[in-house]
Amino acid sequence: MGRQAIKREFTKHPFIVKKEEICNSSPIIEGTRTRVIDIAIEYEALGYSPDEIIDNHPHLRLFQVHDALSYYYENRDELDRKIQAGKELVRQLKKRFPSKMGKIREQD
Repeated sequence: MGRQAIKREFTKHPFIVKKEEICNSSPIIEGTRTRVIDIAIEYEALGYSPDEIIDNHPHLRLFQVHDALSYYYENRDELDRKIQAGKELVRQLKKRFPSKMGKIREQD
């Protein structure tokens, strides 16, 4: 008996768009400049609940946050790679341009 392939279904995300002129085509919540990645970071890394996220972003509605999280989980591998690339860029910039605040603290 042959193995049956698992069919992957994708959800429609009516509140998520990609626009070349906004955030380098990073997926955003429509009508805003709020990136799906930023919502995912607040939820996953910072541990904020969807209610706390809308408290931090009063221009968003709960259904938009849930759609952003759904989009993130459906495209997690791709978006996690973008998050890691952003972290690496920050590391490189910190190495190349050290904080002047560290030098001030050392003088105290």
